[in-house]
Amino acid sequence: EVRQAREDRRRHTYILGRTGSGKSYLMGNMAIQDILNGEGLCVIDPHGDLIADILKYVPKERAEDVILFEPFDTERPIGLNMLEVDNDEQKDFVVQEMISIFYKLVTDQAMLGPMFEHNMRNAMLTLMADSEHPGTITDIPRMFTDTEFQKYKIAKLKDPVVRAFWEKEMAKTSDFHKSEMLGYLISKVGRFVENSMMRNIVGQPKSGFNFRKIMDDGKILLVNLSKGRTGEINAKLLGLILVSKIQIAALSRADMPESERRDFYLYVDEFQNFITDAFASILSEARKYKLNLIIAHQYLGQLQQTAGSHGAASQDLRDAVFGNAGTLITFRTGAEDAEFLAKEFSPTFNEFDLVNIDRYNAYVKLMIKGTASKPFNMATYPLPSGENNEVAAAIKQLSRLKFGKPRLEVENEILESSQVADMMSAGPASIEKGL
Repeated sequence: EVRQAREDRRRHTYILGRTGSGKSYLMGNMAIQDILNGEGLCVIDPHGDLIADILKYVPKERAEDVILFEPFDTERPIGLNMLEVDNDEQKDFVVQEMISIFYKLVTDQAMLGPMFEHNMRNAMLTLMADSEHPGTITDIPRMFTDTEFQKYKIAKLKDPVVRAFWEKEMAKTSDFHKSEMLGYLISKVGRFVENSMMRNIVGQPKSGFNFRKIMDDGKILLVNLSKGRTGEINAKLLGLILVSKIQIAALSRADMPESERRDFYLYVDEFQNFITDAFASILSEARKYKLNLIIAHQYLGQLQQTAGSHGAASQDLRDAVFGNAGTLITFRTGAEDAEFLAKEFSPTFNEFDLVNIDRYNAYVKLMIKGTASKPFNMATYPLPSGENNEVAAAIKQLSRLKFGKPRLEVENEILESSQVADMMSAGPASIEKGL
């Protein structure tokens, strides 16, 4: 048996291997063991099969701990507001993460630029200033198209620099330049505003669950981002928001002594789709905050394609992964990856070994007491016996009822929040009448 100490798991686990080689079985087994051991964890699955497997092994006594996030459950959508913050210190980080997310979602990053960042930054800071009726990313187009809504939100601002953006800079911008900029901004955000499934999730002012509470209380967050049911771009946006939210929650643990921080395990399959440039800092800093990563994907080229949205060197992310991941697990790889990995696993294993390893077998460099072990061959277990489909169905329904809201209620809430500005501009009498 291959075992791993808690302290060594804090230095992260990196899993690489071609599709069908056995990565999901290993991640599923690890997650199930964490659940049975009473640990807190989050699993982000872009395919859906991993979540379905894990659900069948959740014991009855942990049913109350499970939050199942399935965006395609349109009847009871769970809110996810990226612009919701616990304190002013988090605002700048959230804004920067959201801008990085938009960079990740466009095919040509030259389509964005300093002006896009400038306008988005000010719009988001304005929306975050209203704590009574928190803004969402679906409100960004309204900030530029609806004068009354804009006035209402500006009235809540305390930051003189952001206020000056609206009252001086935007006020002096010609209508032609405004319309040009509007089309540019709305085209980036519009796809999420116009899609009812996404609008009912990211348009809710209050998130359905608190990420810091999930981490501190050791809950189980299972995220099913099945691309076939959610849509590729939608799955990518939600995954990026979730990983950013977890990162923010982990960093906010600076307000408690390290000895009181509870270990929390974050499993991300196809992780290159759900990370921004700030992810490299999680790899190096998360250990202090007890956020322990188990990340997997198929081939090294995926890291080069996605790293450095602002023009950083393409291997930055690869260097961050190999420089900070304590435990390295590789299943069968392609010849190009084998050439690179052979340096990590030599002299025990060579390129031929890495390309020709059997399915459900892996080569491992295990972190043992802070030092990498000599590489060895490991066979993975199949998923354990004892799956319970009835309990899985009951947990799913319980989570829907606890954390989701009826679709009609959500749609009315979004409509009502959009009418607040109109009421405010018309005076107190109309507010009473409207309510």
